Amino acid sequence: MMMVSALDTAKRGLSRASIDRLVAAALLLAPAAAVGQDISVPRLDPKAPIVLIGHRGASGYRPEHTLASYDLAIDQGVDFIEPDLVLTKDKVFVARHENDITGTTDVASHPEFAARKTTKVIDGETHTGWFTEDFTLAELKTLRAKERLPSLRPASAKYDGQFTIPTLDEVIALAKRRTKETHRTIGIYPETKHPSYFASIGLPMDEALVAQLKKAGWSKPTDPVFIQSFEVNNLKHIHSLTGIRLIQLMGAEGGPADKAAPSYAAMATPAGLKQIARYAYGIGPGLDMIQNGDAPPSVLVRDAHAAGLRLHPWTFRAENVFLIPSFRAGAAPAAHGRLSDEIQLYLRLGIDGFFTDFPDIGAAARAAAQK
Repeated sequence: MMMVSALDTAKRGLSRASIDRLVAAALLLAPAAAVGQDISVPRLDPKAPIVLIGHRGASGYRPEHTLASYDLAIDQGVDFIEPDLVLTKDKVFVARHENDITGTTDVASHPEFAARKTTKVIDGETHTGWFTEDFTLAELKTLRAKERLPSLRPASAKYDGQFTIPTLDEVIALAKRRTKETHRTIGIYPETKHPSYFASIGLPMDEALVAQLKKAGWSKPTDPVFIQSFEVNNLKHIHSLTGIRLIQLMGAEGGPADKAAPSYAAMATPAGLKQIARYAYGIGPGLDMIQNGDAPPSVLVRDAHAAGLRLHPWTFRAENVFLIPSFRAGAAPAAHGRLSDEIQLYLRLGIDGFFTDFPDIGAAARAAAQK
């Protein structure tokens, strides 16, 4: 992994999305296309509560996409927990940031799986490592999760080796159990990762995900679920299968891998947003699409609301390397700056919800902004 000090030097010329890819090594912008049906988007209510989403759980404190991370996020006040979904060889949804599990599990230390290491091209990018689609669920359950950003989050890395890879069924069960225990609704906010790629290898996601959510009792816009994707094609397909609310993800750089639009920037124009509103409830833009550093804010919030779309941007993180410069504390990349102030800035700009690795800070910022 690239050293954090190098990242801190490089970030001056990069957008927040670029930093994410350098640090996380894998924020892929997946393909999009096809035509969709018109959807009736509810009228925006300026008094509606801000949606707080635990990004991969409470991933600032525990290894991401583990039941422990999701459980802590619920304790810290989230409305939704976010499982990124990939598939196993035997067609089971599991929660991992990527199907490449090299950096988020101890798979490299398992000699019995050494021969599974391989090189694949996924959405036009070459990856070498171990991939969920080459393992059965039983095999994946022998692995243990580890912190993806240990140099930034050594306290979380102390939990390496303690947690297994959860299935979607386990995430759903946790949300329902904690709903009963906390007497507040805990929803899930799954992201389909590389659905076109998985379909190309005989592991289609769309129908299977909709069926699993329906089995859990979720199929309506009022149910505590959002489905998100960087792809357009699968969101439009899912829109034809269920009434669950959909979120179109986008980043400040690049565009859909299937060339459905010239760029994500084009999708974020008033015309592009009107097209998204035909099949989606809202958009999930990168933070820098709304406020790029200390520059004046963009008009994306205004334009998305004008199209009838909600905005749930990603991802608020406490470390200096991720913060707007004016909210940093000192020069150390891993030091925590004024995340609450940054979140409140975006809330004043009119966002409708947000993803954060630090749900406790997010909950406090939301409470402060609503006073």
